[in-house]
Amino acid sequence: MASWVRIIFLIACILPALVECRVRHYKFHVVAKSYTKLCSSKSIVTINGKFPGPTLYAREGDTVLVNVTNQVNHNVTIHWHGIRQLRTGWSDGPAYITQCPILPGKSFVYNFTITGQRGTLLWHAHVNWLRATVHGALVILPKRGVAYPFPKPDDELVVVLGEWWKSDTEAVINEALKSGLAPNVSDAHTINGHPGSIPNCSTQDAYNLPVESGKTYLLRIINAALNEELFFKIAGHKLTVVEVDATYVKPFKIDTIVIAPGQTTNVLLTADQKSGKYLVAASPFMDAPVAVDNLTATATLHYTGTLATAPTILTTPPPKNATQIANNFINSLKALNSKKYPANVPLTVDHSLFFTVGLGVNPCPSCKAANGSRVVASINNVTFVMPTTALLQAHYFNIKGVFTTDFPSKPPHVFNYTGTPPNLNTTSGTKVYRLPYNATVQLVLQDTGIIAPENHPVHLHGFNFFIIGKGIGNYNPTKDQNKFNLVDPVERNTVGVPSGGWVAIRFRADNPGVWFLHCHLEVHTTWGLKMAFLVDNGKGPNQSLTPPPKDLPKC
Repeated sequence: MASWVRIIFLIACILPALVECRVRHYKFHVVAKSYTKLCSSKSIVTINGKFPGPTLYAREGDTVLVNVTNQVNHNVTIHWHGIRQLRTGWSDGPAYITQCPILPGKSFVYNFTITGQRGTLLWHAHVNWLRATVHGALVILPKRGVAYPFPKPDDELVVVLGEWWKSDTEAVINEALKSGLAPNVSDAHTINGHPGSIPNCSTQDAYNLPVESGKTYLLRIINAALNEELFFKIAGHKLTVVEVDATYVKPFKIDTIVIAPGQTTNVLLTADQKSGKYLVAASPFMDAPVAVDNLTATATLHYTGTLATAPTILTTPPPKNATQIANNFINSLKALNSKKYPANVPLTVDHSLFFTVGLGVNPCPSCKAANGSRVVASINNVTFVMPTTALLQAHYFNIKGVFTTDFPSKPPHVFNYTGTPPNLNTTSGTKVYRLPYNATVQLVLQDTGIIAPENHPVHLHGFNFFIIGKGIGNYNPTKDQNKFNLVDPVERNTVGVPSGGWVAIRFRADNPGVWFLHCHLEVHTTWGLKMAFLVDNGKGPNQSLTPPPKDLPKC
């Protein structure tokens, strides 16, 4: 019988048109390399020496094996952001949540199957601030023979947006933690690793997007920045939005998109203007009194045949506080909700949760720069404390004392969340919220005005969710629930909690394991704006977490 299986597998590999081979192997070497940007050089941590890192390609249904070898003096993990990781939480990647880090000189093979997903995602380091330079695109093509639900583009381009610091990013956050104050903002934004034209640095370091007149391109746009939401626009051209976070949406045209760290957006761009060079701009979006890197990253949309000396047709980026421009994009997002790609929104709710997200101030006698206090962040007033044993290992092997299951389902203190803030110190703990397998969850995320209201891009590992409602001010369950969209809400893995407002999401807990929920502004994660859901096994092996791989790193 085994020989017949081998013969069938060989035939499948020889005749891919009949049956496709589904295992894709990648090797990621974590290495240091010197890069020069903004007229200064520094050594950065990279994958295979590249910034951004290599694009990983797979098809829906493929199994992906990525052998990560750590050749630097930092601990490393890689997170496959947005991959559902059905029953394979060991390969999800957040340090001390699903795995212990890969130590210097060690290797680990991430092994996961892409089930029911297609589109653009990203991968990035998930320990300390290493994802500043350790990140790249994750492109999931539809199954062979399955068309896009929009006109087929002539070509595709990956556009990775990021941030660049002249200083070492680990030193930046370590200094901030020592002082108790916020870390320095980045020195520039980047488009595919290039900042573009920068004041006080004559070296031109800009990216060119090559296009041919009359052709249509699928731009796979990724925000891999550490701490900043970004506007993206191209002079003289409309963008047709067709997908976000690897889920199809009803197509719509717009000239400016907004994209938070961890989010992806696919747009169709038709080269329908006069031949020439057109400015591409990525600029910050921040509608709260919070410091940001004000530099706009620039690139050039370059029509074939245009002379390098031709003038660039310019565009003006939105003001950083252009909330209406951001909302024009966010409010236009609706699930495709077709027969083939339905929006399966849970219509009943087993667990109704209300989480406040925001900042706070706690005493810190050693923080002299901050006058004896430090900035912290919390969910439901709990500042998450990272364990030293990975939560998933503690859960699977029943190791006591690592975490508790008493994460509050609502805030311990009721107050005017977006009004004048009370003086609340946060509590600290490694707490998770436990869910039975297949439970349906409604989660309202409410921003608070403690220190300052701010937009928080919140990412849930292991699941997609539907964004069924949002608003400004305090969530009112009686009034606001009547306005929920349960028909075609957009489906994502990362959602922006509006500055001074709230957002409501729903998902089904059909993935056993321990799954991180955190703000994707890295500074807020560092300060403690994070928690985890523990989803129990269901019935039988198909509803249960798989055993850990033999090479899983040990703490």
